[in-house]
Amino acid sequence: MDSLEKLFLFQRTKECTLLGVGPMSKNCVDMTIELANKFDVPLMMIASRRQIECKDLGGGYVNNWSTEDFADYVSQKDIKKNIILCRDHGGPFQGKDGKEIEFEKSMQNAKKSFLVDIKSNFKILHIDPSGYLDGKCGIEEMLPIIQELYEFCYSQAKENGKKIFIEISIGREDGGIHEYEDVKHAISNIESFCAEKKIPLPLFIVIRTGNYVMETRNIGIFEDIVSGKRKKDEENIRKIIELCNQKSIMIKEHNADYISEDALRFHTNLGIHAINVAPEFGVTETRSLLKWFEVNKMENERKQFLDTSLRSNKWKKWIIPNSEVTDYGKSVISGHYIFSEANIANLMEKENVKIHLKKDLEENHLKYMKCLKLI
Repeated sequence: MDSLEKLFLFQRTKECTLLGVGPMSKNCVDMTIELANKFDVPLMMIASRRQIECKDLGGGYVNNWSTEDFADYVSQKDIKKNIILCRDHGGPFQGKDGKEIEFEKSMQNAKKSFLVDIKSNFKILHIDPSGYLDGKCGIEEMLPIIQELYEFCYSQAKENGKKIFIEISIGREDGGIHEYEDVKHAISNIESFCAEKKIPLPLFIVIRTGNYVMETRNIGIFEDIVSGKRKKDEENIRKIIELCNQKSIMIKEHNADYISEDALRFHTNLGIHAINVAPEFGVTETRSLLKWFEVNKMENERKQFLDTSLRSNKWKKWIIPNSEVTDYGKSVISGHYIFSEANIANLMEKENVKIHLKKDLEENHLKYMKCLKLI
């Protein structure tokens, strides 16, 4: 039984919510594989194009891995075949492409990236056109892009003898709630398209459920839904889930970081099929590394790490407007982006440091796995 078959069996036979883990670092990847194999639980490894990218497009920032090398590494480590490799946020203007390049060139890059994913045995490919729309999130503008990439991926999978499934986004992730009619319209369109092209419906559709990660917290409204303060929003989400269940399409929730354990447990009650968690694992490891510096009185190394992280400016996209976050807080937010720098990577490879970091990562992973009823 391969990893995808295990995932489907798990979803059918257990009352649980599936988990997608962002590969924030080599240690995070290792811990995800170790726990998946220890508990014999299928886990999705959701790699964005900035994190992991094909060699021709320059590779990614996580451990300087290319798609090809990352896939090989996971395959060798994943003895029990419990890891499902997934592309997160594939599509135009999602990788290193800046807004200055032409749309068609960015679509070519998206296809090149997807093709290497397919050849590297990624099983679930997320098509997200929102990078192109830059805030203009109309479904009508998204659907043609989704369809073009959808057909491309399935034709390439067939040509290369690979089996894939598709995940689609139909809106920008902004902490809001999808409207039922918008979701119904999008699914109807995709149904017609898939029937015409004789290809399967998407495995997942990304639905906005009120979660939104900024800085090191979730500023969305999902906690209010859990506490019963937003009954209409809860009813709307349940209605969308019922529709998707009727169509045999699973709901995927992004931005599930930094919510309470009660909110995590509520997912199975609500019927959300899967969630993605990423930035929180990076921040967990950054805080753990800073704690290591403090305990071992490595003040120069600690200062150098904080300064390098701050100067990277990778924290900027995570900052709430008019925030009073400190420079230290900014460095914590963006710490994982610089893990691959030579001096930091060498330190993190030392066995005693690795044991310390992975202990905190394990605790963080297990919180999600337990609350989502995976173990």
